[in-house]
Amino acid sequence: MTTSLESEFGPLRSFFWPIHRSERRKLIPMLLMLCLIVFSYDILRNMKDAVVITAAGAEVIPYIKMLALLPGAVLLTYIFAVLSNRYSQERVFYLMISGFLIFFVLFAFLLYPLRQSIHAHNLADYLELCLPKGFKGLIEMLRHWSFTLFYVMCELWGSIIMTVLFWGFANEVTRIGEARRFFGVLCFGANCCAILAGQMGSILPTENSTELVREEWGVPLMILVVIVVLSGIAIMGIFRWMNGYVLNDPSFDEFHHNKKAQKAKGKLSIRESFAYLANSRYLICIAMMVVGYNLVINLVEVVWKDQVRNLYPSPGDYFTFMSNITSLIGILSAVMSLMLARIINRFGWTKTALITPIIMLVTSVGFFSFLFYRNWAGEVILPFGASALFIAVMFGAAQNSLSKAMKYSVFDGTKEMAFIPLSHESKLKGKAAIDGVGSRLGKSGGSLIHTGLLMYFGSLTASAPYVAAILMFAIGLWIYATRALGHQFNELVPDEPKDAKEPELQAAH
Repeated sequence: MTTSLESEFGPLRSFFWPIHRSERRKLIPMLLMLCLIVFSYDILRNMKDAVVITAAGAEVIPYIKMLALLPGAVLLTYIFAVLSNRYSQERVFYLMISGFLIFFVLFAFLLYPLRQSIHAHNLADYLELCLPKGFKGLIEMLRHWSFTLFYVMCELWGSIIMTVLFWGFANEVTRIGEARRFFGVLCFGANCCAILAGQMGSILPTENSTELVREEWGVPLMILVVIVVLSGIAIMGIFRWMNGYVLNDPSFDEFHHNKKAQKAKGKLSIRESFAYLANSRYLICIAMMVVGYNLVINLVEVVWKDQVRNLYPSPGDYFTFMSNITSLIGILSAVMSLMLARIINRFGWTKTALITPIIMLVTSVGFFSFLFYRNWAGEVILPFGASALFIAVMFGAAQNSLSKAMKYSVFDGTKEMAFIPLSHESKLKGKAAIDGVGSRLGKSGGSLIHTGLLMYFGSLTASAPYVAAILMFAIGLWIYATRALGHQFNELVPDEPKDAKEPELQAAH
């Protein structure tokens, strides 16, 4: 059966590069920007885990996400709102990225080398005497406060820079017909860069856990931060070129000029953004999808990373292992991204969007099943030379890889496509509220569940059965929201499987 893409581009080109020649000036700069953003994010994500988890344990993650990451997301979304009301969208892009890069330099070259003298060890030691064992994560979060701050900023690079800034920009300059082809190519390129980012672990020491290894790890940390900073400078350079030489049609003037007058019309304030979100069933469904994914992945990931830390206690070994997982995720995501346009054209938006929650349901059941019965499984595999801990980590790695591969290809592609039929106001306000804070609400909700269970059970392993039950319920709500959104999306875009062939930038050439 020949699809519309195959009849238009041919079988091979429809799979790898379903792009018209006149669209390259718009797509290629966007592709380069996204690749660099994702490359930096994957490096930062693995660094933050290596820094925080090996120093403070996986129990600290729920407290960071609930007490530091969520307030940080709200604060940065507020800053984004203020800057958006004062400056042009183009200038806001430069200001936000510059702020992140300055912090990463300060952490690598100042805060991390001085960590022993600036961390709150005396306060933490006192709190250990006063608080129950279940508060260990909170105490370690306060003890290693600079690591906590670094964790928050690394996470928010993904939320603010990649999701709000880049994808908000991409949704403004891309139409539905283009998005069906563009987003698969964008996701494929980004995931190829994730594979490259995963290989950054090869520059780190691989010795066993010693204090010397921890001290020497500061040098690779500095190198990685320099790589991230150079990538950030390149992102801003490409964005400047695109605004100057591609988006020079009068219809894109709003990206280059201040729009203070639009504040009177309600241009993006935090309270108005969430009020706008609450009055739109369409945006609520998108928000439920975003919250659902982040809640589910957080519930599973914290339990898994606790097992990884037991297997790889040194920051260098931990970073190397997680970097290999990042490469695997990149490979799987790249394959799915290549197929995204064909899947959407053949099965439609709703069935494509349902792939991610179904995959996460199946893989989560597999991971928790092994975790609950790993003592029995350990007796079976012991003759083969593998420990039960190693097998548990590998099962969790498979679950994490498949889940995130679906997220970075199918989930992100369908979610961003859902924003495109909306008005400019709905995109700006709804996207800032959903992606800037909604994703953090999902992760903080998972963290709240973990902290409550930790206070009662005292360990992540003991609370795992209850985590699994809550996870099943959350996936059910996610599937319901996806189906409801699919009905609304099909009403807004009833018959759009075929691409519009006159790119909107032709008039500019």
